[in-house]
Amino acid sequence: MLIFAGLANFGFVTAIDEQEMVAWTNRCFAQSFDASVGDKIKKFELLLTNDAFIRLRKTYQNNKQEYFSFHLNRLNDMSYMGDATSGTLQFKTTDDDIIVQTYNDRKGNVDSMANVLNIAVKNMGAERLDSLHTTIEYFKAKKGL
Repeated sequence: MLIFAGLANFGFVTAIDEQEMVAWTNRCFAQSFDASVGDKIKKFELLLTNDAFIRLRKTYQNNKQEYFSFHLNRLNDMSYMGDATSGTLQFKTTDDDIIVQTYNDRKGNVDSMANVLNIAVKNMGAERLDSLHTTIEYFKAKKGL
């Protein structure tokens, strides 16, 4: 176990560890997403994929869907505004690299691009936020995805 800890310090992480990091991030997202902010959300899916995409799908009570997706290698900044109880997790890309799609919208379905994704969250204490930031930065820096 001591050898493994030493390898982790030098940046060597096994695929199993990466799977654990993805699973932890997805549990963090599921526990922290605040569906009570804004319009009434029937269901949501916020996750980090194995190939380093952040994906958010929100389905509202009226069946309108919003979908956001971007690859972490396009991430410029991740910030948090709020306190340990509630706040906004903000992902910024340098260019318009965030895919934005709406479905079942009265105004029509829309495909567009953005450079900011704001996500309402709750229970985002400093330790959880720091761990999330570390994981996001790991996958952002990983080459060959």
